[in-house]
Amino acid sequence: MIPAVVPCTDRALWDENVDKFQGHPQQLWGWGETKAMHGWSVDRVLVKSGDVTIGSAQLLIRRLPFPFRALAYIPRGPMCSLEHAQEVLNRLAEHAAVRHQAVALSIEPDWDRDSAFAGAVASSGFRESTNTVLIPRTLILDLTRTDDELMAEMSKSTRANIRKAMRSDVEFRKVKNESELEQVLAIYHETAERAGFGIHEDQYYRDIFRNLGDASPIIGAFDGEQLLAFTWLSRSGATAFELYGGVSAEGQKQRVNYGVKWAALTSMREDGCTRYDFNGLLNDGISDFKKQFARHEDMLLGTWEKPLSPFYPAYSKAMPMARKGLQQGRRLLKTAAGQIRPLIRKLRPGN
Repeated sequence: MIPAVVPCTDRALWDENVDKFQGHPQQLWGWGETKAMHGWSVDRVLVKSGDVTIGSAQLLIRRLPFPFRALAYIPRGPMCSLEHAQEVLNRLAEHAAVRHQAVALSIEPDWDRDSAFAGAVASSGFRESTNTVLIPRTLILDLTRTDDELMAEMSKSTRANIRKAMRSDVEFRKVKNESELEQVLAIYHETAERAGFGIHEDQYYRDIFRNLGDASPIIGAFDGEQLLAFTWLSRSGATAFELYGGVSAEGQKQRVNYGVKWAALTSMREDGCTRYDFNGLLNDGISDFKKQFARHEDMLLGTWEKPLSPFYPAYSKAMPMARKGLQQGRRLLKTAAGQIRPLIRKLRPGN
């Protein structure tokens, strides 16, 4: 029996399915809702063999200039067992080609690079790509361990900074409401300016907070009513995933960023998560801070694309520039499309 691709329009059923497969928070309904409010469309599908669901994926669809039409992208998915990985990937690629006329299906699975899943991906016709959105080099902590076991991987100074912060009068707790969220955004702007990285418009973060709800906790360090630092997460049943973080100048002075990170780890463990993903490591100061919390690194499978159109070679040359900015990337794609259109006209009957 050839598995069927079936749409899912029930939020409760979808999120239940994410947890059934121990899926990633970026596959949650609320994450898709947020992306749908900011330039993407969303297609949530189950891959079923008879009455049994053997896999699923939340596809994000970005419209592209003709003749590329669209890109289909699955962040930290699909979700399936190794046994069914190849047939699930094949069905999803067929669906992306027929339903969305996508130039390619791009996936960034929550699978280790050295796992057997790599063979299933390659055998399904996917190619490794540099069009990366989510960084595969990361740090994932096992939250089934005790406090002492977690701290054993840290340096002596990191443990000391955590203990000092936890003994202070600072309160570490979840952000409660949208008023406190505005303090989070103010500190995030301050942190981004200090560290030199770009951020979205504020409404994007407000939409995450509202759409994900309890699945997107923000752990804050509060001095009375004043926020000093935060770690913003998304979480599924199994995995906690860092989205954003920031610290004020006063918070830096008190080193509460160590305490808030520790509070995030222990809070997610108390909520039932078994994995804590720091969301990417680069060669920068922020990554240096993350690496103080463990002595290892993890490497996920990375970005893989399956060509679904004869125009994929032109697309693959133009798309990497989109990482420097969406508008610039779209202009390059339009330029490539313009170069292809005369060839299409010449191939039409009567020309």
